Amino acid sequence: RRFDYRPETDPYCQARYTFCPTGSAIPVMKEEDVIEVYRLQAPVWEFKYGDLLGHLKIMHDAVGFKSSLTGKNYTMEWYELFQLGNCTFPHLRPGMDAPFWCNQGAACFYEGIDDAHWKENGTLVLVTTISGTMFNEMAQWVKYDNETGIYYETWTVQASPDKKSTVWFDSYECSKFILRTYQKLADLGAVFKKIQTNYTSIILFSGEPVYLGNETSIFGPQGNKTLAAAIRDFYNPFKPHQSVREFFVDLFKIIDRVILNHQFYLFYNLEYWFLPMKSPYLKIIYEEVPLPVGSKASFGV
Repeated sequence: RRFDYRPETDPYCQARYTFCPTGSAIPVMKEEDVIEVYRLQAPVWEFKYGDLLGHLKIMHDAVGFKSSLTGKNYTMEWYELFQLGNCTFPHLRPGMDAPFWCNQGAACFYEGIDDAHWKENGTLVLVTTISGTMFNEMAQWVKYDNETGIYYETWTVQASPDKKSTVWFDSYECSKFILRTYQKLADLGAVFKKIQTNYTSIILFSGEPVYLGNETSIFGPQGNKTLAAAIRDFYNPFKPHQSVREFFVDLFKIIDRVILNHQFYLFYNLEYWFLPMKSPYLKIIYEEVPLPVGSKASFGV
């Protein structure tokens, strides 16, 4: 779902790590430039935990560019403004009936490619070559995509682990931005190398979701107080924890609700849904998504 504008961020929402600290505007390339495009992938939080999350195949994706005319490198990625936890679960604030969400994602563009970051535990590989004209057209598309696709969505929700099963909700995170970017380049005429490309998905398994309403219809003056209390109660164990004991007490509550009672409340595109959870409940997969094939005249390798 696309939105008309990006809302102002609430001062309550604070990130532990600054979003896009060295970000810059996307430059205008000369039409005759030849630009190499690189696939970049590394374990999530690699800068803090090294390859730890890489062993679980929880990976972060980005795309790199190198201008032949200037020799300059650039990195472009899409990630959460307020870190993953805030995008995945809300805050329960005193005096506020509705859960409060600090959830936005956005593109970040900056000069340079940190070779060590991507190569050491991940991937840095050439996938195609484009013209300066194609790069500039892609830049215009990135602006549109960034202004209208604003909410980060952690979960993919499927009916079963079967590859052909119904997808109830699709995630909207870093890898989806990279896949959209590749597809845009292919549509502009880029020809991609035939190499295997895998991406991480965090999947919940559920029967057919039940629509519950939006914030106003559930938590407003005429809302459903019983449902509102159930949603707040569900999200409570996911709050940040101050002690190890608190964490394990709340972990037991989460297991009880999601696995034993088959319950999950999903907030997706500003609406609440009930998910009747079923086995295997949650799975992290690292599966191949082929590089795209374009629809225009070719340019590139």
